[in-house]
Amino acid sequence: MSYTAAVEPLRAANTLSGCPLYRWWHAAPGGGTVQASNGVTILTDVEVGAVELDADRVFVCAGGNPATFDDPAVSAWLRDLARKGVTVGGISGGPYLLARAGLLTGRRCTLHWEHVPAFEERYPDIEVVRSLFEMQGDRITCSGGIAALDLMLNLIEQDHGPGLAAGVSDWFLHNQMREGLSPQRMDLRLRFGIRDPRVLRVLAAMESNLETPLSKEDFAGLARVSVRQLERLFRDLLGAGLHRSYLDLRLDRAHQLRRESSMGAAEIAAATGFANADELSRAERRRRLQAGASG
Repeated sequence: MSYTAAVEPLRAANTLSGCPLYRWWHAAPGGGTVQASNGVTILTDVEVGAVELDADRVFVCAGGNPATFDDPAVSAWLRDLARKGVTVGGISGGPYLLARAGLLTGRRCTLHWEHVPAFEERYPDIEVVRSLFEMQGDRITCSGGIAALDLMLNLIEQDHGPGLAAGVSDWFLHNQMREGLSPQRMDLRLRFGIRDPRVLRVLAAMESNLETPLSKEDFAGLARVSVRQLERLFRDLLGAGLHRSYLDLRLDRAHQLRRESSMGAAEIAAATGFANADELSRAERRRRLQAGASG
C-alpha cells in the first residue's frame, strides 16, 4: 500500500495535466526483481550505488522488520545522494534505513506507528512525532499506508499548485487532503468502541506509560473516581479489569517489539515494564493458557 500510494499520484498528475511532470525509477540492492509483501514482483531499473542518476527526490520504502536490514552499500549510497543535494525520504519503515545511514541526526521524523517503539529504543536522540508525514527541507519521512498519498498530494501542490493536487485527490476518491501533522491512528473512542471520558483518559495514560507502569491509584486519580468505580467501568465497557487491560497493552507492545525490532528479550522486558525476561515470558505464557481455556 505504501509503495502504490506513493507512485500512483505521480502517474495521475501526469495523466490529468497531459504532461510528463514526473518520472520515476526503482532501485534495490543487487538490482533484478523485488517481491512486495503481497507477492507482486517489481522490476528494478537501476542498482543501488548507481553513480549517475537523474533524481530530485529518492524515497526508501520498507516494510516487514526494517530493524534487521543492514546493508552498508545502501547506507553509503543514500549518504552520497544526500551530499549531492538530492532530497532523501523514507516511507513506512524507510526512515529506519535513513536513521541507520545517519541522515536523520538532529532531524524530526515520523514512521509507521508499529515501528515507533523499537525505533525510539534504537535511536533515542532522534525526535519522533506520530504524524502522517514530516517535511524538513531535504529530508522527508512518511508513516506509510494511505499517508503516502497525502504526502504526494502535498508535494504535487508544492510543485504544480493546488488545482492539480485537488484533481489528483478527487480522481482517487480521496475527498480530504490531510496535513502532515494529522494523527496516524484512530481516535481511542473508535479503536476501543467506548465514549466514557474517564476510561479514555486512563487508556491514553496506559498507552503512554508502558515502560514504567502506573498504579491503580494513579489511574483512579486521572479518572477522578475511586479504584473500585474505575474497575467496574473497565469491566462493564472493556470486559476486563484494570490490571488485565493494562497487562494486555504491555504484552501487545512486547509482541510488537519482538516482531519489529532486533531487541533482545531483556531489552523488550524493560521496555514494557517487566522486571526481567523471565517475568515477561511467564506473563505471555499465562495469557496463552487463558486464551486457550476461553477458546
